[in-house]
Amino acid sequence: MAKKIKQPQLTQQQLEEQEIQRAFEQGITTLRDLISPSSIEIHADHFRLGTKYGRTLYVYGYPRSLYTGWLSPLINIDEVLDLSMYIYPVDTTVVMKNLQKKVTQLEASIAVNSEKGRIRDPELEAAIGDAEELRDQLQLGVEKFFRFGLYVTLWADSLDELNFVQKKIETIFGQQMVFSKVASSQQEQGMNSVMPMCTDQLQIRRNMNTGAISTSFPFTSADLTQEKGILYGVNMHNNGLVIFDRFSLENANMVVFAKSGAGKSFTVKLEALRSMMVGSEIIIIDPENEYQKLSDAVGGSYIRLSLNSDVRINPFDLPKVVDAEDANDALRANLVTLHGLFRLMLGGNQVSADGNVQQVLTANEEADLDQALIDTYARAGITSDPLTHQSTPPTIANLYDTLLHMGGSGPQLAQRLRKYTTGTFAGIFSQQSNVDINNQMVVFNIRDLEDELRPVAMYIVLSHIWNVVRAQKKQRLLIVDEAWQLMKYDDSANFLFSLAKRARKYYLGLTTITQDVEDFMSSKMGRAIVANSSMQLLLKQSSAAVDVLSDVFKLTEEEKKRLSNFPVGQGLFFAGQNHVHIQIIASDTEENLITTNPTDNKQ
Repeated sequence: MAKKIKQPQLTQQQLEEQEIQRAFEQGITTLRDLISPSSIEIHADHFRLGTKYGRTLYVYGYPRSLYTGWLSPLINIDEVLDLSMYIYPVDTTVVMKNLQKKVTQLEASIAVNSEKGRIRDPELEAAIGDAEELRDQLQLGVEKFFRFGLYVTLWADSLDELNFVQKKIETIFGQQMVFSKVASSQQEQGMNSVMPMCTDQLQIRRNMNTGAISTSFPFTSADLTQEKGILYGVNMHNNGLVIFDRFSLENANMVVFAKSGAGKSFTVKLEALRSMMVGSEIIIIDPENEYQKLSDAVGGSYIRLSLNSDVRINPFDLPKVVDAEDANDALRANLVTLHGLFRLMLGGNQVSADGNVQQVLTANEEADLDQALIDTYARAGITSDPLTHQSTPPTIANLYDTLLHMGGSGPQLAQRLRKYTTGTFAGIFSQQSNVDINNQMVVFNIRDLEDELRPVAMYIVLSHIWNVVRAQKKQRLLIVDEAWQLMKYDDSANFLFSLAKRARKYYLGLTTITQDVEDFMSSKMGRAIVANSSMQLLLKQSSAAVDVLSDVFKLTEEEKKRLSNFPVGQGLFFAGQNHVHIQIIASDTEENLITTNPTDNKQ
């Protein structure tokens, strides 16, 4: 007989202490309290978690073949979503038996169709071929069999936004011939299935072999290794090499943003040096005398522009174009360029604080200037007929003379141009050109020019380079350092944008470098140049610039954090739709040629 144990009686004081203990424990904030939402609402086609709306989709249909990276567009989309995959291994013996039955059924269907005189069914024949191939691979142990479930939970701040995100996701799936549905009346189960608890409550699965499953591997980083191109650096995501041919993109333009000392000039010089090895010609506008050492090392032409030098560039030069269409339009195109140049010389159309362009020429002055330019060319024997374009072009001195002796506002315009003909800035741009761009690397140095003349010089040099580029199509890179100086003026910004837009036609890649991100991106033309550049390199930035670039390039919070803390030589490298964290690396010989670090005394 079992002996009954008598429970001790608790005193009133002990009961009170237990009650106090329970009350105390209920008042303690636990981890569950911290991570739990304030509320949850479950609806037929969505749920609400606190203030966020969510919706779970499941994938039910796949194409016949899946290719590696088919999930990349979904993983890289700029939306908030959670993705869950459930992979269940299946015993090979069971699969082999089922495949045998399936093949028998398919062959029987073909036999019945043949007896009844029906035309052959390619879908049945393809299914038999796939089943037989899978049987062989399973038998040899090359493949294994799995059941695969794929669920996606979307998040948004409103139902309208949620519907918009759903359409984007369904479009991405549809492009891959992958079909998805909303988990109707199962949103709670769908939400739980995507949570990191590994509970597949939806249980919607599809049979897949090892090859198909492997294409769904989600942790793939962008790989920018091509069979041809140049080495840009090391992919910090996977330690692979970033070998890329910028001319393989829809355009070969590139923008480089970085604060002073972050390595932007180092990177661009390294690219230029390596591009020369694959036959590219390099043309550089150098405002700070940073490229002379590199130019001397490779036997390039270093053209120093200053009021004391013997270098002359005539902005009235016409391109010696081969293309018939371009030849017919050469004079008209140069007249448009000259209009922008003279507006710049006379003060430049600058954008005011309220966004309005401040004009330096009235409508009458514009008309008089246009007529004077046409008359000046005509006096030199040059008309719209391409056969006359071989004549010696006029100069600013000839334009000055034309304006001085014409009516209207001509004499006043002539007086405003006098400093470029007989005044302080005379000589450098008022005589016939003596510059010959016939070298694999040509550098135009404008450091010694006065600040007022520097934007004018950059404009004229770009125009001269553009004429040379149009005359003969070769693979060339044009590097414009400190491009923000051009973006300050409406006409020069428009001209640089025109170069970016038309460069591809002439096999030219434009590289635009700037450290004044805010000034560059505040310009409409600056943003347009970025939009027309298939490659972007973002090195270390100031805190203010990070916010601007984040808005333009849709950076994640982690990328924003890194962008202001990158060490020298590291950054985000964008090429088309891919972008990677890159480390720029040079050999000792290359570094000795291109470094601008004053403390680096390598020989």
